[in-house]
Parts: sequence; structure tokens; C-alpha cells
Amino acid sequence: MAHPRISAFFSGGERAGELIIFDKDGTLIDFGAMWGGWITTLARRLEAASYVSVAPQLFEAVGYDAATGKVGPAAPLAIGTMDGLRELCGEVLRAAGLPEPSAAAVVRAAWYPPDPVALAKPLADLPALFGALRARGCRIAIATTDDRAPTEATLAGLGVAALVDALACGDDGHALKPAPDAVLKLCARVGVAPAHTAVVGDTSADLRMGRAAGAALTVGVLSGVGTPAQLAPLADALLPSVAALAGE
Repeated sequence: MAHPRISAFFSGGERAGELIIFDKDGTLIDFGAMWGGWITTLARRLEAASYVSVAPQLFEAVGYDAATGKVGPAAPLAIGTMDGLRELCGEVLRAAGLPEPSAAAVVRAAWYPPDPVALAKPLADLPALFGALRARGCRIAIATTDDRAPTEATLAGLGVAALVDALACGDDGHALKPAPDAVLKLCARVGVAPAHTAVVGDTSADLRMGRAAGAALTVGVLSGVGTPAQLAPLADALLPSVAALAGE
């Protein structure tokens, strides 16, 4: 059944929808498939390079529960940048007793990025969804704290790069979520006012970003790390996943 706030966004009038800004991980692609295995492997690599047991400390630092595979919605693994996660690795190693030069050498030896194509498991038929939204007159943008190069690789691998009008990424230099900067930057780039923009994401940081920017609509999706209790106070609409937008 159509959600009234989303239907109104598409229906026209002075607040007609012209731009939809999506978060990436947990919203468009499966968060655990991309990041759960990666942080576990990274912990093993750090331990192998340092000969120190640091996995529990690393998991705590990034907000990852190894027993359940869950990630806190405000945790660095959920909303942090790759540079920030790399810095946390060094902090964990120094706290474990390694001097700074040794910690830096271990991070250099162990660090690796997740494969942005092989690990990207879409949470909907994204070519069909993006095509349907564009057919309704909506532009599409992505606001993510992941770096630009892997984000571009993921979108290309999923076959939707040509359907996305603009990106705001974690290494672009703007203030990160929940600051409004990414939304304002994307709106300016595509020439659409925030009052004609929807922001869709799986964390409170995504929705706070949208509200701070004055977006017309904030949509929480329950396919990632956020819970209904966390997202409902900030969302104009809650959906099980972005796939539900195809029926709106």
C-alpha cells in the first residue's frame, strides 16, 4: 500500500519531488556483506602483522558485535570514513602497547579496502528502481561516507552508474553526516532545491542530515543498521527497503 507522504512527494504541487538522495551501504547494498567480513579479516591481518591480540578492541572501537554481526547505527563502521577507520586501527594498536612507528607499520601492512564490486549485494533491483524513479521525473544522487573511487566502482558494477546524477562521498572534503553539507552540495550540483528533495537512508545520521538540509521528505529503510525505534522519530516514512519505493 502506498505511503501517503511518499505519494504526496511524487504527486506534484509546490513540493513536488525532483531529486532523491540515497545512502549507499545498508540502503542500496547489504551492509553486512560489504563490511562484516571485511572488519573481521582486517582484525586478523592486524593481529598477524603485530603479534598482538587486538580484534576485541578493534571491534569495540568501530562498533561491531562479532557475536551477532550487528553494527551500531552511530558506530564508526556504519557512518565513518575509510580514513577514520584506518586511524582507529592505529589507535587500537597504540593502546595495546605498540609504539607509534610500529603501529603505523602494522596498519600499512594489514590495511586493505573491501572489494567494492564483489561484495556489493543489492537490496533491490536497482536498475529497475532507478529507471522507474527517473521515468517519474526524479533525479538520483548518492550521499555516502565511503570513498569516491569504490563508490563509483560499486555503482558501475551494479549497472546503475549512468542513472545517478551526482555523488557526495566521504573523501570529498565536506562535513559528514549528520551535517547537511552533502545534501546541500548535491542539490546545488543538480539544480534542485532541498524543498523538492527526498533523503533515503538506514541510519539516524542519514535522516538528521536530510532534516538539517530542509529536505521535503526523509525516508528510513529497515534494511541496514537502524531500528524502527531509532529511525521513526526522524522519518516521514519507514519502509522495509528501497524496493518498496517501486510501488509508491
